Amino acid sequence: MRILVTGGLGFIGSQYIRLLLDEHPELEVVNLDAQTYAGNPENLAGYDTRATYRFARVDIRDRVQVRELVLEARPDRVVHFAAESHVDRSIEGPLLFAETNVMGTLNLLEASRELWPSVEDFRFLHVSTDEVYGSLGETGAFKETTPYDPSSPYSASKASSDHFVRAWHRTYGLPTLVTNCSNNYGPFQFPEKLIPLIVNNALNYRELPVYGDGRNIRDWLYVEDHARAIHEVLTRASVGETYNIGGDAERENIVVVETICDLLDELCGQSAGQPRRRELVRFVKDRPGHDRRYAMDTSKIRAELDWRPRFSFESGLRATIEWMLEHQEWLSNVLDGSYQEYYSRMYEER
Repeated sequence: MRILVTGGLGFIGSQYIRLLLDEHPELEVVNLDAQTYAGNPENLAGYDTRATYRFARVDIRDRVQVRELVLEARPDRVVHFAAESHVDRSIEGPLLFAETNVMGTLNLLEASRELWPSVEDFRFLHVSTDEVYGSLGETGAFKETTPYDPSSPYSASKASSDHFVRAWHRTYGLPTLVTNCSNNYGPFQFPEKLIPLIVNNALNYRELPVYGDGRNIRDWLYVEDHARAIHEVLTRASVGETYNIGGDAERENIVVVETICDLLDELCGQSAGQPRRRELVRFVKDRPGHDRRYAMDTSKIRAELDWRPRFSFESGLRATIEWMLEHQEWLSNVLDGSYQEYYSRMYEER
């Protein structure tokens, strides 16, 4: 079997490819990635020489190149991770998110529709987000049947791509699947996201920026658990189905930040003359359209596919921090000038 993974140099896509190459050596993997700022070849260092792995530098916005690669590679499965994914960046530049997340997905769907009739047992799995559902109140959880109510340009672009994937199944019969996941964290995550950003800042005794009052709630999912869930859906789910994937780990943002501080104080101690890391927290102006709470009902994937997270939030967070401490070179390589300029714009100017 040959699996085409889009966005396979990114945080989640690279984790999925590592899982495939480690645990399913009989599979061939084709990695389509544009190598944007978050598509880091170092994420697959040591894996990129495997005989069953092939890389293709292709931007999913390029309809011609996407079609050529899909028809040439002839994958049995397509797992579509490639997307612009950071909400703050979508507020700054929404058109890029529409071009990549919507038009890019359409390019991939159309190429797959052309290929599909000639490939036995073809599947197209579209990886999406819980943000398409909007914001929850103090109780309840998102189900697969929850109406979409996106709040940001990012979530609107992902909601649109979800609808197109389902429409291509209903209109053309393309064998599709959709997953919606909660907030991922773990090794190799680009430090614009909350957990690696806070870890990096706290390690260096920089201020720890927290939006609003810090009481926004997210459900946290360790990336390895997500990768395993994706593969369960890809190999066992019925065509046309949607699954919510979550870590059953709701936490307020401020609690996440304080837990990171406490773990770093435990693992690294305190430098002489420096404050306890909790004292570095600084509340900054909230971002527009900031959803208050997300929570996932994962009963469907548990019941139908017998999947459940292996990592608790505490064990996953400790593993993430320990990995970052052991991979300071990787971290320093991604913290280039463009990242520093972005960080200043997002936090220091608030």
